[in-house]
Amino acid sequence: MRVGLENTTELSDGFVRHIDTCLGCMACVSACPSGVQYDRLIEATRPQIERLTRRPLTDRLFRKLVFWVFPHPARLWWVTLGIWLYQTFGLRYLAHITGLLNSLPARLQALEATAPPVTFRTLWTRFPEHVRPQGQPRKRVGLILGCVQRMFFDEVNQATARVLAAEGYEVVTPREQGCCGALPMHAGIEGTAETMARRTIDVFETAGVDTIVVNAAGCGSMLKQYGHLLRDDPDYAERAVVFAGKCKDISEVLAETSPQAPRHPVPLRVAYHDACHLKHAQAISDAPRQVLATVPNLTVHNIPEGDLCCGSAGIYSLLEPQTASNLGQRKARNILSIGADAVISSNPGCLLQLRRSLAEEGRPLTIRHLVEIIDASIRGMSIEAIAHQDRGLDSADCEDRTDP
Repeated sequence: MRVGLENTTELSDGFVRHIDTCLGCMACVSACPSGVQYDRLIEATRPQIERLTRRPLTDRLFRKLVFWVFPHPARLWWVTLGIWLYQTFGLRYLAHITGLLNSLPARLQALEATAPPVTFRTLWTRFPEHVRPQGQPRKRVGLILGCVQRMFFDEVNQATARVLAAEGYEVVTPREQGCCGALPMHAGIEGTAETMARRTIDVFETAGVDTIVVNAAGCGSMLKQYGHLLRDDPDYAERAVVFAGKCKDISEVLAETSPQAPRHPVPLRVAYHDACHLKHAQAISDAPRQVLATVPNLTVHNIPEGDLCCGSAGIYSLLEPQTASNLGQRKARNILSIGADAVISSNPGCLLQLRRSLAEEGRPLTIRHLVEIIDASIRGMSIEAIAHQDRGLDSADCEDRTDP
């Protein structure tokens, strides 16, 4: 990597392929006894590849498609509408029974297989800008909605706001927020990531919050690195350090104080999957388990080979579908060996990959974000009941400041 970074002309195909096939799961960061910051090295090397390498046309077009859509919620809405039409009006069924999918490139097949179930309600969910605290007030926090999380896992954001409010936090969700820059940065598109980071800082500085809560591990890893990303920007270097210091995963926030809202039993045997960018990149492993331990009758089991990536790794499952599929199958079989009723994780990419991998094994299980379990426990509901009811926030606890 050092030789690659010092190069000013071209990089060998072997070097590029080696870096491209790295998951970026950061397991080496937590495993290395010398404390090598491989995350910083890989995120410096990938932009160098994008600067010096001209990829094949099909690769360039696919990457442009991914980055034109996924980091932009407004564009992603139209894709979500297309997925809803595809799933609702029999097009998916026809594509499968006619074998049409088999004629598509492997990357497009992976994109189709990873798409989550979309309901009409998903398309029109509207998130409140302000949620009032319940009980004894604690702090005023900002909530990162994410890109994929916002469109495909809105119920996770809703559950996060409900749980925080129940625990006494005032929740502010600025409408102007966009992508945090994680997806472009992990693929080496450094300039775009820096622009998105500056915008995110600008938006949340005006929100006046004590803490910025993140419920997507990949986003959290990125947000906490803003100080390093913008270290050479004289206008943002110090502001980025302050901003990064305010960012916490939802499990960190809930674990640092005693529960205020009563917990009801959730009688389930669950497998907890450590998202790579939570455990390895952010060094957060105990906090999620501490939070889950507050739920009565919930039995949490670790997954064999728990340090192994599920194969999602941002957009890796789309760019390297075969390797990602192999990892997903291995993860699914390890999960099934436990005999769990459900799988819990803390990252939207992992949730999508685990759902797909377990379905391909013929053993679909309930897949939930950690905060959805806490939400179910506080509300005294089963996770199945929550999945089939209106997941919106109680309007009495919400204040929409831009659209009264």
